[in-house]
Amino acid sequence: MKTKNKMIIKKICSVAAGLLLVTLLNSCNDKTAKVDEISPKTEFNLDTAKIEIEEANANFMALVAAGDSIGLANAYTIDAKFMGAGAPSVIGRKDIQTAMAGIVNAGITKVDLKLEHIYGTEDLIAEEGELTLYAGDIAVAEEKYIVLWKKEDGKWKLFRDIFNSNVPVE
Repeated sequence: MKTKNKMIIKKICSVAAGLLLVTLLNSCNDKTAKVDEISPKTEFNLDTAKIEIEEANANFMALVAAGDSIGLANAYTIDAKFMGAGAPSVIGRKDIQTAMAGIVNAGITKVDLKLEHIYGTEDLIAEEGELTLYAGDIAVAEEKYIVLWKKEDGKWKLFRDIFNSNVPVE
């Protein structure tokens, strides 16, 4: 009887080992159905971003014409850096608002921005262009600029802003 029990146990162990081997081999095959995920994220389009930057520039020009230093500061990201010619850099909306008030108080009544090129991704856009500053109807400065734009609260805002004169240093 002991021999018969040993044979039964061997058969059970062989069957169990076989089932385990089949299970392991089948687990190596990926039989799960692939489901295409629907992503709510839209693909980045630089042409669309350019239109949005042009709209932001039009708003910026309107804010300069209105003498609205608070609105101008709010066109910048919370961590923005403004690097105007002939002055130290300023960081953050509070200090940018002070710099903008200084520009308005200096008599600048209009800025004409001409976007020349943009480059970038959905995270950061680089814009290069030319600008003219006016005091009343008189052009008082011809300059070039580079702005880095970053999305904040779903809108493109100025993240880094630097400009300087086209007039040679005397």
